[in-house]
Amino acid sequence: MLRYSVITPVYNRPDEVKELLESLTRQTYKNFEVIIIEDGSTLKCEEVCRSFENRLDIQYFFKLNSGQGFSRNYGFERASGDYFVQLDSDAIIPDRYFEVVDTTLQSQWLDAYGGPDAAHESFTDVQKAINYAMTSIFTTGGIRGKKNNAGGQFHPRSFNFGISRKVWEATGGYTMTRMAEDIEFSIRIIENGFKVGLIEEAFIYHKRRTDFGQFYKQLHFFGRGRINLARMFPSELKAVHFFPAVFTLGFLSIPVQLALSFIIPFFCYTFWLSAGVLLLYFLLIFIDSALKNKSLKVGLLSIIACFIQLFAYGIGFMQEKRNS
Repeated sequence: MLRYSVITPVYNRPDEVKELLESLTRQTYKNFEVIIIEDGSTLKCEEVCRSFENRLDIQYFFKLNSGQGFSRNYGFERASGDYFVQLDSDAIIPDRYFEVVDTTLQSQWLDAYGGPDAAHESFTDVQKAINYAMTSIFTTGGIRGKKNNAGGQFHPRSFNFGISRKVWEATGGYTMTRMAEDIEFSIRIIENGFKVGLIEEAFIYHKRRTDFGQFYKQLHFFGRGRINLARMFPSELKAVHFFPAVFTLGFLSIPVQLALSFIIPFFCYTFWLSAGVLLLYFLLIFIDSALKNKSLKVGLLSIIACFIQLFAYGIGFMQEKRNS
């Protein structure tokens, strides 16, 4: 039996850590330890972790703030398992998660794997809408969690990312801690000749951000991170990564077209065409999300979430591109 080490950095999220640990107590596969790394928090989760000592093989560490990547390395150094599983602190783990992972690795070995994310029924409507935006085929979020996609080879993301001990020993883990550090790590794993893949059934429930303001900041950061990654790996910048910037420029051009239509009649046609395409796009998002989430409200909120996902990413992408 493989022994797994759950590595989770946390920063000021004791309540979410409690939900994560509660879900881990219900795992059908029990051969794992949990390592929580408090990354310089002022709102600590130490007492929460202590309360699970009789139900989980758990270790708690406090360290000065260094960011998630280096905090994960800190956990890797202290892990005793054969396989290290990185889970975000704002995640809830389905009961059969480790059973699914272990069954897959026993039948078809992967040196590193990633898994998708989904919305839990307990999530707020805003969280469900954000999850939709980050997984939908109508946004660039839809290229995540796919074995084959327009963004190139599948790269595991740190919210649900497993590596063997051999991978850690060969790569040294994370070498950066901001701006796409998990994708950079995934690329180095692949370049070192390790087998990497997606385990589609090993999904987690990922809360992400709880409001649209936080979501905007996160996606703006992701847009900047994509350009930062391209500085190191130019071939990783694919055509699909430009879509949010194209969408953003197209959206910003609509009021300009409207203003010009009063001077040049041609722009009256382009305005109505652009506005019509945008409305059709939003209608498709609404219908798809409402059906998947069985909620008209989530469908409407998903329009906002998808707009933010593309617009914020596009702005961050263009700002960082201008600085490169």
